[in-house]
Amino acid sequence: MSIPHIDPPPLPETMTWEELMELPEEISCCIELHDGQPVWIADAAMLKHGPSEHQRFTLRMTNALLSAAKLTTADATGGCWDATLETNLFFTRDRSSFVTPDFMIYHCLDDEFAWVHAEDTILVGEVLSPSNTPGLMEVKKARYAAAHIPWYWEVELAPNPRRISAVRQYALAAVDFHLPKGVTPLRPPKEGEYILTGEWTPEAAEGVGTLHPFPIHIPWSDLAY
Repeated sequence: MSIPHIDPPPLPETMTWEELMELPEEISCCIELHDGQPVWIADAAMLKHGPSEHQRFTLRMTNALLSAAKLTTADATGGCWDATLETNLFFTRDRSSFVTPDFMIYHCLDDEFAWVHAEDTILVGEVLSPSNTPGLMEVKKARYAAAHIPWYWEVELAPNPRRISAVRQYALAAVDFHLPKGVTPLRPPKEGEYILTGEWTPEAAEGVGTLHPFPIHIPWSDLAY
């Protein structure tokens, strides 16, 4: 399915979160702030809210991760975790820099209706459909890595029949983050980038299974359309 392109309206060079919120919703929903600079993301936003496959598989993955987070939270030694989908992730306290991952896992927030910040977040993920551009995904990955979010997942979709064809797990290589015992990179890492540490496909695995950031097991039946 082709996604129609929407040209951006005139935008200022810089914008605050408060100024963004003053715009009409049909405009503000298509803008992210990158260090105070408005970035027009209408094409990506329409992709997420267009074909039902993207939304359905995002929901399936988020629900599975939420179930795993609840199990870990129920264990007193596992910490308190939550998971959500298509929620703003802020890189700064003044909300002048943010993106919207397809799904993420973060520490339980103390306050109700609080914003989710990068320092609260342990895993972010994107659902890649055939209409995604590699350049856009690399930009988002770089922003997640710069914010020191330890884990990044990609969910790859395929047609005929519509399905999740692969789930990939990446770990951040950084001075202050060491790969957990038993996690081996598939190639030598460079500091500050994500390295592929796991990949699951329906043909080669019974489901998605990992011990990091906490035990997660997802049967493929839970990820069906």
